[in-house]
Amino acid sequence: MSRLPISLPHALRMLAGIATAVTAALLLAAPPAVAHPMPHSVLLLDVHETSVAAELELPIGDFSRASGIDLDDDTTARQLSARKAEVRRYLAAHVHPATRGGRAWTVRFGAMALGRAEQTSTGRYRELTVRATLTPPAGGDPRRFVLGYDAVVHQVVTHTVLVSVRQDWATGKVADAGSDDATQVGVIRTDTRTMTVAPLDVDLESGSVWSGTYAMFRLGAHHILEGTDHLLFLLVLLLPAPLRAAGKRWSGLTDTRTAVGRIGRTTLAFTAGHSVALAVSAFGRLDIPAQPVEVFIAFSILVGAVHAIRPLFPGREAVVAGFFGLGHGLAFSLALAEMHLSTGQLALSLAGFNLGIECVQLLLVLLALPGLICLTRLPGHSALRTACAALTAVAALGWLLDRVGLPNPVARAADGAGSHTSGPLLVLVTTALLAGARLATTGRSRRSWRFAHRS
Repeated sequence: MSRLPISLPHALRMLAGIATAVTAALLLAAPPAVAHPMPHSVLLLDVHETSVAAELELPIGDFSRASGIDLDDDTTARQLSARKAEVRRYLAAHVHPATRGGRAWTVRFGAMALGRAEQTSTGRYRELTVRATLTPPAGGDPRRFVLGYDAVVHQVVTHTVLVSVRQDWATGKVADAGSDDATQVGVIRTDTRTMTVAPLDVDLESGSVWSGTYAMFRLGAHHILEGTDHLLFLLVLLLPAPLRAAGKRWSGLTDTRTAVGRIGRTTLAFTAGHSVALAVSAFGRLDIPAQPVEVFIAFSILVGAVHAIRPLFPGREAVVAGFFGLGHGLAFSLALAEMHLSTGQLALSLAGFNLGIECVQLLLVLLALPGLICLTRLPGHSALRTACAALTAVAALGWLLDRVGLPNPVARAADGAGSHTSGPLLVLVTTALLAGARLATTGRSRRSWRFAHRS
């Protein structure tokens, strides 16, 4: 069988043709791609009783490419403000929630801002955040609807939109507004076979009032454990409760019954103060600035710490606790205000939230009670009390300066020390155990001394 001679130039031309054909086939068969992974959009839903609040988080590069609106990494807040109407018009054309029967919802766009974000696969990037309120028509169910949404994905076919529920009181999901704890309910993307974007069917479980109330109980308990400043105020005010004031000094001890009575009245007054403030501010829908409240709380801790060193209001701790408790209650109310609950949900939330606070607070006071009484019976208790109060005063002063706009390392250190929810509980348990062990050791030493002298 004879072979056909093939020259080298002919062979090279054949190989080049095959390579070109293979490359073309691969390019035609592959979906559109980018050189590196691009960030996706995020749509966070807060489900309320009669509406759904939405927060759109849009990567600014893809958004600008899809909308034609000139936004980039160098866009300032003032430039964004000039383009807000244009952004709203674009989003209104691409966000279409509706009932399952096809009736359109009302969509109202609100605040928008530019910020920095980061995703695991893409690193840091600039994003546009837009808030919106989605309201169903009469008879519409905010828990079951069809979300027509194709912003960005209608032009950038590789883009995806992750839709998640961040807050849903009825199912016990009561994350704070800034929380990352959200439950994904679906993904919106382009179907590359038909080049269409299908709407997302949102179907949330019904839930119950008990789920929401219990979740608020847990949130209240969590807030008091995380609220290092609230615990510090109460504990530093209880620190001199077993002592008797003489002039401008703490001198001598009261009996155990009197000490327990003071601790009980002070705790009850603090509870009453913040409960009243919490109820009034929540039901009154008061829009209270956070900064003055935080400054007031830091000041209350500073006053309590000074009182533990030198008596400022001996015998009137309960009155002072009730007064400062009002400010602490306003701080707790800020957590409820962010949830935009109906009146019925708010009443149940207030009961559950307050009960969670009081249960944990009572537990912590009961843990502190043995330590407070035992430590005052030990040699050197005055120096220990003064040291604890002075340390608290320094932390309070750091917080006070920080909250009036003067950041400082003391405030950062105090925040870091109280960042773990188990911290306050661990400190109280350790104090009680050490006080009990020290008292038992002292008792054994005294009995041994007496026995030796009798012999």
